[in-house]
Amino acid sequence: DIMDVWFDSGSSYASVLKRENHSFPADLYLEGNDQYRGWFQSSLLTSVATRGVAPYKIVITHGMVVDGEGKKMSKSLGNGIDPRDIINEYGADILRLWVSSSDYTGDVRLSKDILKQLSEIYRKIRNTLRILLANLGDPATDFVPATHMLPFHQLTNLDQWALTRLQQLIQRVRTCYDHYEFHTIYHDIHNFCATDLSKLYIDISKDRLYVERKDSQARRSGQTAMYQILHALTLLIAPLLSYTAEETWQFMPHLPEDDRDSVFYNQMPSFDAAFTNPKIEESYSRLFLFRDDVMKALEEARAQKVIGKSLEAKITIFGSADNQAMKEFAFFQNELNTIFITSGVKLSHDAPPQGSFTDTEHDIAVLVESADGIKCDRCWIFTPDCKTVGEAHLCPRCQTVLK
Repeated sequence: DIMDVWFDSGSSYASVLKRENHSFPADLYLEGNDQYRGWFQSSLLTSVATRGVAPYKIVITHGMVVDGEGKKMSKSLGNGIDPRDIINEYGADILRLWVSSSDYTGDVRLSKDILKQLSEIYRKIRNTLRILLANLGDPATDFVPATHMLPFHQLTNLDQWALTRLQQLIQRVRTCYDHYEFHTIYHDIHNFCATDLSKLYIDISKDRLYVERKDSQARRSGQTAMYQILHALTLLIAPLLSYTAEETWQFMPHLPEDDRDSVFYNQMPSFDAAFTNPKIEESYSRLFLFRDDVMKALEEARAQKVIGKSLEAKITIFGSADNQAMKEFAFFQNELNTIFITSGVKLSHDAPPQGSFTDTEHDIAVLVESADGIKCDRCWIFTPDCKTVGEAHLCPRCQTVLK
């Protein structure tokens, strides 16, 4: 029998926590923001009256689900969306991504347009995982973590930058999980996949992963970093994108200490300063900030059909001697072809000629021209010293690798 609905619900902790053999008080009470004078208050009153303490350590409240225009969902308006329809059309992980992306401290909007946008973001995260997996190759013939992983100090500077960024992500995400800030986790993971990985690290690393000898240190260095990123990222997204994380876990190679049966049988990664290099992270992050000006110039040249792919270009960057971007480019002189994914880079303090791209944020100008030499059929880089080997044109580097 029910004596009073609020008294019964407000004293539920006395039965539930005892029956389920949980400790009192409860770690968390979770309900809508209409329960401040309802369940939260009735629970507080009965517990304080009988036990002298609140029945919960933390209370989290959430807003109500509204449509894309902020209107309350109702049958009369016909603006409700059945979660089963979302699952059937987009999959359960899209529904989970919507929940995690929402700032539940206020009302939460839901519409088909929002779901479409989220499906694109989900595709970016999923494709990032897929590319990382592909770059590791078949464990039977290529990368085996326990055998081929290199220690941090043997990794290239770019790989150390990537792993430092990963550790920063781990630190932020773990803090956000502890504070139930799931929408911040969603934004951090999306930005990491879209910018740090897809736009920068993966794109720049393609050349050595595809071109260098399979067991070369440069390639193993890249695979080591990508494996650690894949391993950590899969564990970090598991509470949010459970099906995607589980699928990735079943396909990826593992370390001996991993529980291969399920991603959920493994601990989430913790921040480890041993896998960071703050100086390299700071230096490369500055370089990538200036890199955006050069990439804009290449994109403009592509739009004007001066070049097709960026490897078809040679570029000259113009700027004053005291320009900070020019100083950074000069420091990375030997890496600029790789960083910009071009076949030639020159730096000049002369005045830029007509036709140079000048719409930049850091007071530099960029002249984009067709690259000199012949295109290597293997790495696609243009060099003046390509040689014909059989029916293929090969640059000196590719000739050495194939030998």
